[in-house]
Amino acid sequence: MVNSKRPISIAVVSDAVYPFHRGGKETRYHELLTRLHSVADFTVYTMHWWPEQERTRRTEGVEYRAICPLFPLYRHGRRSMLEAIAFSLACLRLIGRRFDVVETDHIPHLHLFTLRLVTKLRRRPLVVTWHEVWGREYWINYLGRVAGVVAWWVERRAMGLPDEILAVSAGTADRLRSFLGDSVPVRIIQNAIDLDLIASVAPAVPDEAGELLFVGRLLEHKGVHLLIDSLAKLQSGRPLRLIVVGTGPERANLEQHALKAGVGALIRFRSDVSDAKDVYALMKAAEVFVCPSVREGFGIALLEALACGTAVVTTSHPDNYGRVLATRSDRGYLAEPTVDAITTAIQQALKDRSRPRKAPEGWLREFDWSVVSEEYLEALRAVTSRAGPRGPIEADAT
Repeated sequence: MVNSKRPISIAVVSDAVYPFHRGGKETRYHELLTRLHSVADFTVYTMHWWPEQERTRRTEGVEYRAICPLFPLYRHGRRSMLEAIAFSLACLRLIGRRFDVVETDHIPHLHLFTLRLVTKLRRRPLVVTWHEVWGREYWINYLGRVAGVVAWWVERRAMGLPDEILAVSAGTADRLRSFLGDSVPVRIIQNAIDLDLIASVAPAVPDEAGELLFVGRLLEHKGVHLLIDSLAKLQSGRPLRLIVVGTGPERANLEQHALKAGVGALIRFRSDVSDAKDVYALMKAAEVFVCPSVREGFGIALLEALACGTAVVTTSHPDNYGRVLATRSDRGYLAEPTVDAITTAIQQALKDRSRPRKAPEGWLREFDWSVVSEEYLEALRAVTSRAGPRGPIEADAT
């Protein structure tokens, strides 16, 4: 008998989860699920991140289930192939689980093939959140020609697997459609921020803050090495301090780079900032937030900085969709991804710092989690409805 009134049951599949691993996709799932767990039944399938032996835990109303042991996400500064294969194979465990729809993010790509098989066998829809399209050229630069071509083939084939794709930005949606045409529906469900929380935070005290701030994963494409070299060029006037908030495989290299550039004493690398309020306090105390990345599927930290009233410098690289956000604000500055251009943009932002900080601009309201969470749930309900009536859910396999 069909029971269409029961809450929709959603299997969320992600190899990394908040707060054990912090990044854009982890924050997105945390914000969405903690807001929606009272109106939908979410179960998150992931690796065994928590220290307890139990394979299941419940946090903030959401159930988390470990489907495989914890594998390092990175090896030698690159995404681990072992982790991707192990997690992809572990996704076969969902064959015996109960759900109306599977929703997952596209990284590490291989698991999408497994989940397509699972959802076909279970006759349930597969929805994939796509943060960014890497493309053939980027894969080759990342892995080398042979491995890069293979990885691009995997990414390209993975695009065609979902019943629907949720793109986090218009730029990512456009790139997906350029490959897919109309073969897979692509809906934009953008990333968001908590404007009320941001408004409630006071700036950090000057001794804890820096004039310049970077927040994000320490990966090569984030361009922090460019920011370090820019900081060295900016020391002809008053000394400027830089706070780098984040973790990642590039940290040791960046610390060495800072020492060689002669600015090691002016940079504080912080991996201890775990609370969003602490991040916003640093953003409000900084004079310029710098995002020198050449690839951003959205740019959530950049958006948070704008909401904090802080000037933002980011690159004009076409794969950096954070530039779209920066151009919507009178506090946004674009630069080519070079040391000289970033230095010039920072200098201009510092020159304009005498302008009083204003309340968050009105357009930021469309990026509030209260708006986006409803759009997300409605998208999952819609794809489930199109898949057919929902009957009783089978019990989990033992």
